[in-house]
Amino acid sequence: MLNAGDTAWVLASAALVMLMTPGLAFFYGGMVRVKSVLNMLMMNFICLAIVSVLWVLYGFGETFSTDAFSGLIGNFHHAGFADTWGQLAGFATAATSTSPAVAWPGADALPVLAFAMFQLMFAIITPALISGAIADRAKFWGWALFVVLWVTIVYFPVAHWVFSFDGFIGPDSAGGWIANKLKALDFAGGTAVHINAGAAGLALAIVLGKRKGWPKDTGRPHNVPFVLLGAALLWFGWYGFNAGSALSAGDLAGVAFTNTTVATAAAVLGWLLVEQLRFGKPTTLGAASGAVAGLVAITPACGFVTPLGAIAIGVIAGALCALAISLKYKLGFDDSLDVVGVHLVGGLVGTLLIGFFGTTKVNSLGADGLFYGGGLGLLGKQAAAAVTVMVYSFVITLILGFLIKAAGGFRVSTEDEVSGIDEAQHAESAYDFGGSVLGGHSGATPAAVASAKDGAALEGSKA
Repeated sequence: MLNAGDTAWVLASAALVMLMTPGLAFFYGGMVRVKSVLNMLMMNFICLAIVSVLWVLYGFGETFSTDAFSGLIGNFHHAGFADTWGQLAGFATAATSTSPAVAWPGADALPVLAFAMFQLMFAIITPALISGAIADRAKFWGWALFVVLWVTIVYFPVAHWVFSFDGFIGPDSAGGWIANKLKALDFAGGTAVHINAGAAGLALAIVLGKRKGWPKDTGRPHNVPFVLLGAALLWFGWYGFNAGSALSAGDLAGVAFTNTTVATAAAVLGWLLVEQLRFGKPTTLGAASGAVAGLVAITPACGFVTPLGAIAIGVIAGALCALAISLKYKLGFDDSLDVVGVHLVGGLVGTLLIGFFGTTKVNSLGADGLFYGGGLGLLGKQAAAAVTVMVYSFVITLILGFLIKAAGGFRVSTEDEVSGIDEAQHAESAYDFGGSVLGGHSGATPAAVASAKDGAALEGSKA
């Protein structure tokens, strides 16, 4: 039976998650140099366009159609959104299926298209997260090609492993191996989204190499208010990400909403305390980064832990991520906006800590962690899922990155990097510093510049 309230909640949550990608664009855009902010905004924005089309063509079918081979990939039955409209999803629609450890709270079903649109937004933001690792030096169309290949070969299969549960899309549907065989817990995407993106970010940072002048010139954030605005939009949208993953407007959504709030707040405090102890002052950039670290860490755990457990996860993640961002200087990889330190480390922290703080008192479909008498079994499953996704994403991304680089399509020239990637790649600049429109430095589009030149030439002929 269809529940209109649950359907409305899932669709509203999808809209909230969609907002996270523009929020991420502002978060990242504020941290880059003034001459590359438009490129960063565009690297995020293009993910909305590319992934949405691919999701309809084959992404949803690759991810959620019944399994084709040992829990590794869907059979593409729903490619082109075939057999989706007018169909219902949910274990209640499959009388013979058994419910695995999934956040499915009740007896009502969902329209498949509502579920598909909710999951699309996860698919969009995951490659967008990677972009921060290669800020200031990537060719736009090289990045666009990477997004096409990466979501096809990495994200869609990994999402199948983690999010596709037996019997959910149809009575006879079989899902991915992490969800159904390993039975590791991931409420909203700690493995499929954050560990996946963080490992890919590390691989691309290695492939594209260091920015000109790094690490002496680290590139100061050009607009810290943008960063805080982006973090606030991410926090707001993350309620759809986490509470929406309950797929029902009920108690479990309330738990996830609560845990998302308190873990993020605790992570801000954890990050700022580390800054105070290390550098003597708390920073606005640190507060924004701490919030994102907390959001990342609580994502896999928000439906399986108590609010006190969420606070613990937040504090630990905030502190560890604040320390982890220094690793790039010690290890020599230029992760421009700390995708590795925040998303990979934060995702690992949240995924593994379920093995300690998970409790069936919160979610009977979960499992008890070490602190609730569950032993080390759950921790082992969490570690296996995290390591597998991390290694797969890193290796495949490394290969894709080197192939695109070898074709000459990934890194801009040193001249373009120094003079400004916005003008080199997009013929625009974000801000007007008093330059003439005829010189192409006012942020006008190429068409506007050409029109202005034609107008000037016409006036000259009249004179």
